[in-house]
Amino acid sequence: MSTLDGTSSPQATTESTHDDRVRQRRRVYVASAIGSTIEYYDFLIYATAASLVFAPVFFAGSSPAVALIASFGTLAVGYLARPLGGIIFGYFGDRIGRKSSLIWTLSIMGVATVSIGLLPTPEKIGVLAPILLVLLRLVQGIAVGGEWGGAVLMAVEHANAKSRGFYGSATQMGASAGLLLSFAAFAALGGLSEDQFLSWGWRLPFLVTVVLVGIGMYIRLGVRESPVLLAEKKRTAEEPRRAPLFALLKDRPGRVLLGICVYAGPFMAYAVATSLLVTYAHKDFGIPRQTLLNAMMIGTAGMLLTVPLFAWLSDRYGRRPVYLTAALLTAVHAFAMFPLVTSGRFPLILLSYVISMTVLNAAANGPVPALLAELFPTASRYTGVSLCYQFAGMIGGGVGPLLAATFIAPGGPGSIAVSVMISALCIVAALSVRALGETRTVDLRTA
Repeated sequence: MSTLDGTSSPQATTESTHDDRVRQRRRVYVASAIGSTIEYYDFLIYATAASLVFAPVFFAGSSPAVALIASFGTLAVGYLARPLGGIIFGYFGDRIGRKSSLIWTLSIMGVATVSIGLLPTPEKIGVLAPILLVLLRLVQGIAVGGEWGGAVLMAVEHANAKSRGFYGSATQMGASAGLLLSFAAFAALGGLSEDQFLSWGWRLPFLVTVVLVGIGMYIRLGVRESPVLLAEKKRTAEEPRRAPLFALLKDRPGRVLLGICVYAGPFMAYAVATSLLVTYAHKDFGIPRQTLLNAMMIGTAGMLLTVPLFAWLSDRYGRRPVYLTAALLTAVHAFAMFPLVTSGRFPLILLSYVISMTVLNAAANGPVPALLAELFPTASRYTGVSLCYQFAGMIGGGVGPLLAATFIAPGGPGSIAVSVMISALCIVAALSVRALGETRTVDLRTA
C-alpha cells in the first residue's frame, strides 16, 4: 500500500515485514526438517546395519556373541563422539553463526556415510577394514553431534514465543523421517538373498546419500541466520566474550547436568528398541528381519504426526507435564517391549512399536528441543543444547545398547536387566524435568 507521494505507508511496511517473517519461519522449519532427515538417515542406517550386517561382515572371525558386541561397540563410537561434535560446532555456532555450522555438518556427514558404503571388507584389506569403520563412525558422530543443536536453534529462534515447541519439533520430525527412511532403505532390499544382502546390498543405502546431501545443501543455503543470534552479536559487539563451554560450566553447570539427565532415559528406550531388540528378536527367536522392520516403519511413520502434536501440546500446556508423563510411561513400557516383540506375533510386535515410537518417543521428542533451548542464554545456547542432547545420546544411544548387548549375551542377566536399566533412567528423566520447572515462558533474547 503506497501513499500519494509514492512511498510505502508504515502499515504496508509492517505487514510486509510480518509476512516476510512468517515466510522465513516456514522456510526454516522445512530446512530444519529436511536437513535433519538427511543427517539422521545417514547416522541411523549405521544402527540398522550394525544390527543386521556388520557382525557377519566385519567381525566374522569371532563368535556370534562377541561379533554382536563388537558391532554394537562400533555403533557406540558414533554416540560417544556426538558430545565432541556438539562442543566443536557449538563453539562456531555461538561465535560465528548457526547457518555456517550446519553447512559443515551436512558436508562432513555426507562424506563419511558414502565412505562407509565404499569400505572394503576384511577379506581385502584385513584388520584395516574394521579400523576404518570405527573411524568413519567417529566422523559421523561428530557431524550429527553438531547438527542437532544448530537445526533446533534455527527453528526455535525464528519462531514466536507461543510456537517454539512446534517449530523446534522440525528437527525431531526430521530425525523420525530419517529413521523411517533408514528402515525403508533396508526393507527395500528384502528381496535379496542373505548372500546378496551381505556381499553388496547393504552398501546401497549408504551410497544414496550423495543425492540426499545435494538436496539438503540446496535447501539449507536458502535460509537466513537466526535473528536472535544476530541481535545478540550486535548488542555485545564491544564486550569481551568468553568461550561458550567455559561460560556454561561456570555459570550453569546444574542446568547442563539436569538437561543431560532429562533425555538419557527416553533416548535409551528408543535406541534399544530400534537396534539391539531387532537383533535379539531375529537371532535368538527367529523372527524374520522384514517383520521387525515393517513394525518399526509403521511405528516410526506415526511419529510424523504425533511429534508435532506433542510439541504443540507443550506450547499450550507446558513442557513439563507433557515430558514428565512421557518419561514415566516409558519407564513402565520398558518391561513390556521385550515380551511383546519376542512373542513372534506381528500384532503384538506392532503394538509395542506403536506404543514406544508413535506415542512415548514422540511425546518425549516433541517438547525436548524447545525445553533445552529455553535453559541457556543466546551466547552459549548452541553449545548448551548440544551438550545436553549429545551426552544424553552418548549415554542412552551408545552406552545403553552396548550394555544391553552384554546383558543378553550367554551368561548375562538377560533382557530383564535391560528393562530395569531403561526404567531407572526414565525415572531420573522425570525427576530432572520436574527439578527444572516450566520453561515455555522464557524470553530467548534475555535468557
